[in-house]
Amino acid sequence: MKIEAFLTLQATLDRGSFAAAAEAVNLTPSAVSLQIKQLEAYFGQSLFDRSGRTVRPTRFALLVIDTVSRTFSDLEKLRTQRDPSLSGRVRLGVTGSIQTTLLPRAVAELQKRAPGLTLQLERANTPEMLSSLKADRLDAAILVRPPGGGSARLHWKDLLCEPLVLVVPANLESLEPEQYLRRYSWLRLDRKLVVGRMAARYVDNLIPHCEALIDVPSADAIIAMVGIGLGVSVLPRLRKEHLGAYPVREVSLGPAAPTRQLSMVRRKQDSENALLRIIEQAFELACR
Repeated sequence: MKIEAFLTLQATLDRGSFAAAAEAVNLTPSAVSLQIKQLEAYFGQSLFDRSGRTVRPTRFALLVIDTVSRTFSDLEKLRTQRDPSLSGRVRLGVTGSIQTTLLPRAVAELQKRAPGLTLQLERANTPEMLSSLKADRLDAAILVRPPGGGSARLHWKDLLCEPLVLVVPANLESLEPEQYLRRYSWLRLDRKLVVGRMAARYVDNLIPHCEALIDVPSADAIIAMVGIGLGVSVLPRLRKEHLGAYPVREVSLGPAAPTRQLSMVRRKQDSENALLRIIEQAFELACR
């Protein structure tokens, strides 16, 4: 019996349903149901009472998960322990927006956790990195997860979810987002980028047929342009590095603000790779 089946059982007990467990373990509900049936066949006993509207765990299911949870805990400690002897080269794709913000912090953490690790960085947009992952030209990538959730054939780890904001020159008067976009030039983030398309969709819904002054492929470049008064832009929330370097400020887009999900993605067969797990942990710390 594969260990993944026990992890699926754990997720089902934690989440309370096959559907919720499916989301947690990145499987379809039918695949979760199949794994549970395989476990029941393995033990020769039912793990869930299916007589009502909702499935309820049997006492035997609780006994099984109590028995294996201690093993899971011990394995997790072995898997995540800091080991300075870990070494190797990892081809990591990154988006331009994290290069001056999250990346330096993550690399500093990696120097402490795995000094023998070498990163080979490649900057690209989300579609390019996903193609490179599938073609084995990258080992992992830190990118903006597509709004549709991304390919189910890959292993996704969500790191940071943040709303988009309107970035304006610091000296402008207080206005509503629509007023800013009507009075000042719109500096549009390139729509080849996932965030660029999200921002453009928001502006087009707010002001149909709004014309952009310029399309720019870099959020950092746009922030610099806003700082000298060229216009305003819809971008991910600013880091303290941005606010300290340029005379700009954020304006909330309110409850209708689109959000971007920053994630680490790798091939499913590499989901338990120790080096990639350490990189994941380093970026999780950087996101805090």
